[in-house]
Amino acid sequence: MEAVAVNPVIKVAALCGSLRKGSFNRGLLRSAIQLSKESVNGMEIEYIDISPLPMLNTDLEVSGTFPPVVEAFRQKILQADSVLFASPEYNFSVTGPLKNAIDWASRPPNCWADKAAAIVSTGGSFGGGRAQYHLRQIGVYLDLHFINKPEFYLNAFAPPAKFDSDGNLIDPPSKEKLKEVLLSLLAFTLRLKGQ
Repeated sequence: MEAVAVNPVIKVAALCGSLRKGSFNRGLLRSAIQLSKESVNGMEIEYIDISPLPMLNTDLEVSGTFPPVVEAFRQKILQADSVLFASPEYNFSVTGPLKNAIDWASRPPNCWADKAAAIVSTGGSFGGGRAQYHLRQIGVYLDLHFINKPEFYLNAFAPPAKFDSDGNLIDPPSKEKLKEVLLSLLAFTLRLKGQ
């Protein structure tokens, strides 16, 4: 019997910094999930909802344990090989909900350490680019390893239309660029894992 080479499958935790139902950033993640199923072999992306997380309060940590919803979130991050962040820019930075999620998973033991990561964003003129730079700074302390290229920030309001009325990405060039981000994340994750 001949051995069949099996390509590894990386697990990607996808986090959206916007809690809004019609979030264009969540639309980017939906598109990434679809692309991973259609044309990026070796990648499974799971969207992880951060909205149930309570505001970080170490009084909620009792005898070294976290609230159940926080522990479930931390386990999802621990089980992931890499992370895909999508977030708008609020006041030149990441959103409060995303920072809260990052902080919960950074409580000892740090769940983010040694993971590959990528950032995509959409919004107004700069498309969330400043939030990306700030998230990269946060990642340095957390020992997250971000891909450098390609960068993906999209002006959601410049013609032609980038999203439909449900917040789904419909712009073919943007989908292709998003696919490039996913392929880069896949390659970098495998490299970090020594595969």
